[in-house]
Amino acid sequence: QVQLVESGGGLVQAGGSLRLSCAASGGTFSSANMGWFRQPPGKEREFVAAIRRNAVYKYYADSLKGRFTISRDNAKNTVYLQMNSLKPEDTAVYSCAADVRFRPNANYYSTTTYDYWGQGTQVTVAS
Repeated sequence: QVQLVESGGGLVQAGGSLRLSCAASGGTFSSANMGWFRQPPGKEREFVAAIRRNAVYKYYADSLKGRFTISRDNAKNTVYLQMNSLKPEDTAVYSCAADVRFRPNANYYSTTTYDYWGQGTQVTVAS
C-alpha cells in the first residue's frame, strides 16, 4: 500500500505562485510514476502533469505548459508541482496519484492509470 499526502495549497492572488508537495510512504517511491490531477468546483477531475519514475519524461496538460512544472525528489519520496502565474480558473482541489504497475503503453493522462491517490489540497486563486 502506498500513502500519499499533499500539502502546499492555499489562497493566493492571481499572478502569484504556489508549490504543492506530495509525500509518499509505504511503497517504493522511486519505482512509481506520479501524476497530478485537479478538480475544479462543479467539474470533472482533469489531468495536470505527470512524471515518470526516472524523472526524464514529463507530461503536461497543453493549457498549463509554461506555467506549471512537475518534479520529484526520490531521496525524499516527494513529488512537486510548481505553479506560476496562477489564474482564478486554476482554483481546484489538487491531488497526486501513483502508478505502481509497469505497463509499456500506459496513458499518464488518464485517471485509470493510477493505483493510489492522495486526499487532495485546495488551491484558491483570487482575482
